[in-house]
Amino acid sequence: MAVLPTTELHRVLGAESAKTLEQGLGITTAAELLQHYPRRWIEFGHLSSFRDLPEAGEHVSLIAEVTGVSVRKMQNRRGSLAEVWVADDEGNSLKMAFFNGWSVGRTLRAGVRAIFHGKVGSYRDRPTLTNPDFTVLLDTDPLDAPNGPGASKGSEEAVHSGEMVSAAASASDPESAVQAPRVLSRGRTPVPLYPATSSISSFRILDCIEILLDMIDFEDWPEPLPATVRAAEALPDLGEAYRLIHRPETLQDPDRGLHRMRFHEAFLLQGLLHLRRVQDQDRAATPRPRRAGGLLDRFDASLPFTLTAGQRECGDLIAAELDRERPMNRLLQGEVGSGKTLVALRAILQVLETGAQATLIAPTEVLAAQHERSLRRMLGGLADELGLTLLTGSLNTAQRRSALLDIASGTARLVVGTHAVLGEQVHFLDLGLAVVDEQHRFGVEQRDALRHRYELTPHMLVMSATPIPRSVAMTVFGDLELTTLEGLPSGRQPIATHVVRTVQGPRMIGRVWERIAEEVAAGHQVYVVCPKINEADHREDPETGVQTDQDASVELISQRLAEHPLLGETRRAQVHGRMDASAKEEVMTAFERGEIDVLICTTVIEVGVDVHNATVMAILDADAFGVSTLHQLRGRIGRGGAHGLCLLVTRLPDEHPSLERLDQVAEHSDGMTLARLDLERRREGNVLGAAQAGRASTLKLLRTIRDEKIITRAAGLLAELSAADPRWEAYPGLREAVSQYRDVHAGADEFIQRG
Repeated sequence: MAVLPTTELHRVLGAESAKTLEQGLGITTAAELLQHYPRRWIEFGHLSSFRDLPEAGEHVSLIAEVTGVSVRKMQNRRGSLAEVWVADDEGNSLKMAFFNGWSVGRTLRAGVRAIFHGKVGSYRDRPTLTNPDFTVLLDTDPLDAPNGPGASKGSEEAVHSGEMVSAAASASDPESAVQAPRVLSRGRTPVPLYPATSSISSFRILDCIEILLDMIDFEDWPEPLPATVRAAEALPDLGEAYRLIHRPETLQDPDRGLHRMRFHEAFLLQGLLHLRRVQDQDRAATPRPRRAGGLLDRFDASLPFTLTAGQRECGDLIAAELDRERPMNRLLQGEVGSGKTLVALRAILQVLETGAQATLIAPTEVLAAQHERSLRRMLGGLADELGLTLLTGSLNTAQRRSALLDIASGTARLVVGTHAVLGEQVHFLDLGLAVVDEQHRFGVEQRDALRHRYELTPHMLVMSATPIPRSVAMTVFGDLELTTLEGLPSGRQPIATHVVRTVQGPRMIGRVWERIAEEVAAGHQVYVVCPKINEADHREDPETGVQTDQDASVELISQRLAEHPLLGETRRAQVHGRMDASAKEEVMTAFERGEIDVLICTTVIEVGVDVHNATVMAILDADAFGVSTLHQLRGRIGRGGAHGLCLLVTRLPDEHPSLERLDQVAEHSDGMTLARLDLERRREGNVLGAAQAGRASTLKLLRTIRDEKIITRAAGLLAELSAADPRWEAYPGLREAVSQYRDVHAGADEFIQRG
């Protein structure tokens, strides 16, 4: 039987092993099993350090040398108890207990080395393993040592070349069925240790992979990397790569195999992106050229400032793309406050002056309302001329009906809204451009709703204030043309950021309130950001997902500040996501007008809020937020002529690991640097947005920061290959592998479009 990547394991390994792999690891096919890579490789002569043991309750695989064994009958129950003492190279000892382990005493004797796998427990405040699975390690063929530790009363079937020696229980020795000894003989060849669970050990996984490798003819498997690519990168072929990983002969072999598989993964992802770009090229759009003396020229002439070089450069690039018969599909990223909205507005005006419509879509009603107010202020009298309309889910029936009629008739030429704009009841007369703000908060289905609804595809500009390293953009947004808006407008002042550790005494939080009072007295405004609305709410740790209690709620802090001797007389207000849209808009409008001194809020003000007089932000329980959110929040201040001050208040003790990200935010003002540090520290799937889809990361080996060179090289070689052969007619292996990758990794198309 030919074993292919999609071959189900029950056809190869049998029903029992296949069921164990599926239940324990979610693995069902041959390719999935071979892609369950070892977490490390060990040599027979090297013992594991007990200092690296995980916490109690976690599973561990380790190599140790037996120093002593004691077997005795149990007093209160039938059977025997074997206690085994083992040591590492540093002289640390560990005791293991085996219930009904009479045969253990005959297999594990002083001087024997073995791999043990089990759950770490605790006995008298010391770590221990109870009933661990184990495999004896021999430097020689076990058949050459009949009296050695591999000997047992059970029948043995010796399999050489590094494979397992399985021992069956003898009918005359029923206890041997509880702990049948196994022997692994590889001389000094590295042994792979696999991520395992309580239901399946690393040894069992190795058994299954060994069987699978013997049955596969890799000539039957699609090879996505053409020979020219493998030669250019000095990469082994697919079968050799799997053998280097799972059957290494030296400790250097796995590195060669894994490097090939990282490049393999990058190449497949770029292949998916290429297919999507090919599909996009088949769509048609209406050119929207810039017209001399039109709306855009009138708007530019009214600006009280000069465009930055970055704003003009990005604007010229987008203007040229809007004049094409193919739809623009561009991602515009830039630092907080770099002027992305201004760049987007200039693109909107270029489209509107051709008689078409445009829409700006924001993820929240607060941000949509902020955009609508900001655009009215920037456009002045042009706003009414363009029929600027706000469409959100909170409009009443009459308001919604009126807005929908204006959109359908073309009266509303510029529409600002939330997800409501994507509803099936919304029909534009002639949609020329869709601008999506903070696109990482939208799913691909939502983003594509406008692109696929119309016979002629609207141009699309998506914006992100979350910095995206180039390797991430090439992996996640490879179907979008990336533009980075460099520089900040004149007048933006530096923001000083400090971590305030309240464990150092009550004086610390007292100084925070004093500093806020000083800023209000100087005529400025302040944000106080809280992680929750009231005491009943919980927050999830942004990195671990664990729910934690936080004292700092909007309601509690509002009450405390009302009673504070320095802040009780200030003008304060609350804003959070549970307020209705009109109430939120009323508060935000008052804050923008300077009628509120201290705004106590949640992260609803994270993006889009532009109040030049706001100079200080205190983020309470700042450890409840991720790096990206902290950087975004900080960007709300210092937008006028005065310097900004951001205070990251935390109650965590000095040794807590979450302080690392707070210190990084305080140290670095550059969003791109923070994004890279965040990616290096956090699990990649969440950063890339896969968590929004309820799935683990599609990336298996590839890491966008660590493997930047691999991603860049793979993208370049795939582009060269595809330029000469867009349909990959000469590369059937690549075509088949990309197709299988898309089918097996359900939602991969969606993953690569998320941010």
